[in-house]
Amino acid sequence: MSVLVRPSPVLRLGKLLAILFYLVFALFPIYWLIKISLTPDALIYTEGTALWPSSATLGNFSTVIFQTDFLRFFGNSLIVSLSTAAVTTLIAAAAGYAFSRFDFRGRRIVIALMLLTQMFPLLMIIAPIYRLVAMMGLLNSLSSLILVYTAFNIPFATFLMQSFFDGIPKDLEDAAMMDGCTRFQALRKVILPLTLPGLGATLGFIFTAAWSEVLFALMLINSNDKMTFPVGLLTFVSKFSVDWGQMMAAGVLALVPSCLFFVFIQRYLVQGLTSGAVKG
Repeated sequence: MSVLVRPSPVLRLGKLLAILFYLVFALFPIYWLIKISLTPDALIYTEGTALWPSSATLGNFSTVIFQTDFLRFFGNSLIVSLSTAAVTTLIAAAAGYAFSRFDFRGRRIVIALMLLTQMFPLLMIIAPIYRLVAMMGLLNSLSSLILVYTAFNIPFATFLMQSFFDGIPKDLEDAAMMDGCTRFQALRKVILPLTLPGLGATLGFIFTAAWSEVLFALMLINSNDKMTFPVGLLTFVSKFSVDWGQMMAAGVLALVPSCLFFVFIQRYLVQGLTSGAVKG
């Protein structure tokens, strides 16, 4: 009979301290962001190193929301990020399933080419991308950002989805098709519920990547009404000064959609972990 050995109090204390240190290290930048956003302009430089200002204000948030183009930038980023995440995940799921389940001619070549696209730094290809977008007449439009972000994120998202499909036994599909399902029905009723964690992870990754991207947004957009949030942050930087309070307030507001998005997909992550249960 095996005896359960409990960890010593010192070991448990060490683990708790390690977790606490990690949490402080990870959350401190967010805390500092919130702290600066609530600091009045007159105190930012005089009490900049204090853990909390002597007085707090919501004036920076009020100014950002009602006196700047932040809401427009915010809406543009939402449109681009959600569209990119949805289109990329749909394409990546189809491609990942094909790479996982079929051994077609040229499969290795296609995979090698997709890997090759990830080897070039963005600065090397920004000029050709700009030329192509200009030839298509999509400069200064949100469609150009959605197209470029989708193209650049498809390879990684495809390999991510392929790894999830590879982890699902093919016998489940074979059993479903033997029971009368077509391949598409087996995919929809059996495989996709099991890959909900993968779909959620892919959606979250692509949404975050598109939400925070700044290089292409800076190069392909040249009007204020089409700017996304990362580029819009630059409007708080003038020639001789930086509106730190307003910039940090905008940063805090920018955290809201990402947090809400992950809260929304969390239920599908949990659902995906349990929906694949079968009766033995």
